[in-house]
Amino acid sequence: MVNTSAMTTKTLTYLFDPLCGWCYGASPAIQQLGQHAAIRLELLPTGLFAGAGGRTLDAQFADYAWSNDTSIEKLTGQRFSEDYRTQVLGQHGSRFDSATTTLALTAVALTAPQRELETLKVLQEARYIHALDTGSVPVVAQLLRDMGLDAAADRLAAGDAALQAANAARIQKAQSLMQTFGAQGVPALLVTDDNGSRLLRGNALYGNFDVLLSHIAAA
Repeated sequence: MVNTSAMTTKTLTYLFDPLCGWCYGASPAIQQLGQHAAIRLELLPTGLFAGAGGRTLDAQFADYAWSNDTSIEKLTGQRFSEDYRTQVLGQHGSRFDSATTTLALTAVALTAPQRELETLKVLQEARYIHALDTGSVPVVAQLLRDMGLDAAADRLAAGDAALQAANAARIQKAQSLMQTFGAQGVPALLVTDDNGSRLLRGNALYGNFDVLLSHIAAA
């Protein structure tokens, strides 16, 4: 076991995209980090698959995604359902685009920031387990309402200018940090304390949690 009682408080900046399967694979570790007393966790979506980063889902890309997903499931134990395979990846011609879920997370960050991490988990499971269309604003707004996040749902549905600006600023900050610290992809963590910041690459999120904490404590 790692003695974390002596760990100085760390700020972790989690760089991710809500449509990234490897980020879903990292979810158990991220959820645990979010509950750790010596850690302040900040979520920053990178916009990797949002808007211009999205694409139309075709058979070739669906097969590629499923191959990745099965590898992620074997490594992390995170479940990708058969319903997801047939009802989400099987919808050729639909959009593979994280713009809606990214905007939803920003709406939660503005209205109930303490619940953003929980919301990310719900949105990921809605897609990968329950096979819901998380590219749809009405679907995602209803998920937020089901969580009691009515204010965030209202902001998402309205898509107001202030929300759009805040979302763009978060993505810009995330992309700037990725460039500054040489992050080649997501998920990734920036560990910040009194000594500065350093990059912790995403593969650290898939192993033993105590080992992850030791990497963070050593930063």
